[in-house]
Amino acid sequence: MADQREAAETVALKALGWIAGHENLLDVFMGATGAGQDDLRDGAQDPDFLASLMDFILMDDAWIMEFSEAANVPPETIVEARAALPGGVQTHWT
Repeated sequence: MADQREAAETVALKALGWIAGHENLLDVFMGATGAGQDDLRDGAQDPDFLASLMDFILMDDAWIMEFSEAANVPPETIVEARAALPGGVQTHWT
């Protein structure tokens, strides 16, 4: 389980770097979350922050595909990484 969490955090850190490289998207993320530059640096060590970052990327299929290509990971890996971070357990309503 710890290995899965570490792998998820690695994907999320790649996502943080990817978002940081897209100024417009970074502005949207910071506006949506209220995060500042210091929060971005500190958030790299915070699994809850990384989870919120992954939630943000998962809001838009285009972002998922762009990050997937940039990080050279399948889109499913992004979803799996989110599930392994805090709050990632999906509720099944059926």
